[in-house]
Amino acid sequence: MHDINDLERRGIPGVFAATVQFRDAAEAQSTTLGLDVARVLTPHPIQDRTDEEMVAIADQAIDGLIGALTGPS
Repeated sequence: MHDINDLERRGIPGVFAATVQFRDAAEAQSTTLGLDVARVLTPHPIQDRTDEEMVAIADQAIDGLIGALTGPS
């Protein structure tokens, strides 16, 4: 979250990506930092996933990541 905060303050758009397990922590840290940054949450857990499972997770997240960076069309 600190990296996204740094990028946003320098005018570089960023998106915070994490698993749903970290939703509450991300919201708390975002509030503490005073940062309203775009977030994309993926299924949990990530470790021990097969390559095929990771590709599927990435495929599900990509539209949200691109949309968060580019805004509404």
